[in-house]
Amino acid sequence: MMKAKTKKTPKFTMKYLDKLIEEATMDAYNESEQAGGFLVMIEENLALPFVTQVLGQEVTVGKVDITKRDQIVAVCSCGKVTQAIPILDLPMPDPRPDGAEWIDAYRRWHGN
Repeated sequence: MMKAKTKKTPKFTMKYLDKLIEEATMDAYNESEQAGGFLVMIEENLALPFVTQVLGQEVTVGKVDITKRDQIVAVCSCGKVTQAIPILDLPMPDPRPDGAEWIDAYRRWHGN
């Protein structure tokens, strides 16, 4: 499996994140559609797979998905075990994968 490109953790301005939020939610009429807009932008821009730590275990984030309750999750695997973890709770590695600013924008939009 090829590893995704990563770069040093940049600091994004709130103004930049607000532009990303506007882009993700532009044509959405409600929160459900807005969450779907974020899913599309994260899927299109986040370099996958990438490795991070969850509860002290190294896991591979292979894809993102959305639950029936409109919660964006990272689908993580460790060996043969797979677990969906809310992207709001997902620890990001350092360096972060390309496109991680979309997760930052989603967290800001969500109020985290």
